[in-house]
Amino acid sequence: MSIKGNVLKSTGKWYTVELMDGSVVSSRIRGKIRLEGLRTTNPIAVGDVVVMDETPDDEGKYMISDFEVRKNYIVRKSTNLSKQMQILAANVDRAYLLVTTKSPNTHLAFIDRFLVAAESFRIPTTLLFNKIDLYDEDELFYIDALCDLYESIGYPCYKISAENKFNIDFLREEIKDKKVMISGHSGVGKSTLVNALDPKLHLRTGEISKSHLQGQHTTTFAEMHKLTTGGYIVDTPGIRAFGIVDLEKEFLSHYFPEMRAMIGACKFHNCQHLNEPKCAVKDAVESGQISESRYASYHQLMIEDENETFRKNIYG
Repeated sequence: MSIKGNVLKSTGKWYTVELMDGSVVSSRIRGKIRLEGLRTTNPIAVGDVVVMDETPDDEGKYMISDFEVRKNYIVRKSTNLSKQMQILAANVDRAYLLVTTKSPNTHLAFIDRFLVAAESFRIPTTLLFNKIDLYDEDELFYIDALCDLYESIGYPCYKISAENKFNIDFLREEIKDKKVMISGHSGVGKSTLVNALDPKLHLRTGEISKSHLQGQHTTTFAEMHKLTTGGYIVDTPGIRAFGIVDLEKEFLSHYFPEMRAMIGACKFHNCQHLNEPKCAVKDAVESGQISESRYASYHQLMIEDENETFRKNIYG
């Protein structure tokens, strides 16, 4: 006989799993679980629904024998030199990317890379511009411009302050009874936001490094927290750079919604929107229909060495 449960936390070889009756147990994988076509540092991720033996071993640990087919998952390149990737979360209903334009600064290229990854795995994404109480008039004007840009593409944008619990009531209602993920650089306020959404969680928060204006890592492993209001929220480790994996460059424009809308409008059906003549995408950039920053992110992804560029921290 077997039982099922949701993976709440992965710390190497050990997994914290919530069973269907609400109890939480410690478990590990029996042997090797094969993942077709995936070379990952973590074969099981938070959000996975796993199948385990009904009876624990002599130490009270449960054995994971399999997992259910994922409806989606989001990955990034592993930070080591291998070509493996790290699954950040599985079976996600929506991702929320926290963005700050100072202390630390979230570069536009990082935002675009995250959105491309989410698009490729069909995960709807919302941008949350945090620490809105810390910006001056010019900085708020810039954030409004970014909101206009990304909302015009189809990504909901909200200006919030997790510290002051400003404008987060909509989020508390939106995530109810869902499985969502919060991501972003270290220091953007992920753990603070989770605490604001459910004060009973008491997640540890970090301070900003004065020397580098970057956040101190407070979340080592991705962890899925059960909310008292219903549903789950995944708090991911701070991501400094986001390496895109397993995307064929000939289809990369499909993951930019504003470019996807122009499929078939270029002179050549296999146009890569780089140097080809009569390219509808490049014409749209020149006319302002597509933003230059978005096209710059696309161009960089198209020409970069996938084994090197993302490690240089130029995006975070």
